Amino acid sequence: QVQLIESGGGLVQTGESLTLSCAPSGRIYGITRRGWYRQAAGKQREWVAFITYNGSTSIADSVKGRFTISRDGAKSTVYLQMNSLKPEDTAVYYCQVSTVGVTYWGQGTQVTVSS
Repeated sequence: QVQLIESGGGLVQTGESLTLSCAPSGRIYGITRRGWYRQAAGKQREWVAFITYNGSTSIADSVKGRFTISRDGAKSTVYLQMNSLKPEDTAVYYCQVSTVGVTYWGQGTQVTVSS
């Protein structure tokens, strides 16, 4: 079973930046979309950003202008560049990879933004 391995979370201060990475442990075929979600304590998981198989991106309004999603040239790793972080961005961030038949989730990485 392929796993998604996330990295890059941590503790930062308001206004600072972080870059999250997500790479599969093996080959995933038929990817339609890669994305990032987040879940703050006591809240439901919410969508943050996604990038489709052809490179189209979409960013949630709550982070638009501050977060950017991208992938590497080999299309195996997806990144979430987070700038101008705010305390309300504090959450566990999850990577997701969607195929026609299967959806993969990462284990989550904690991002904490102190005021």
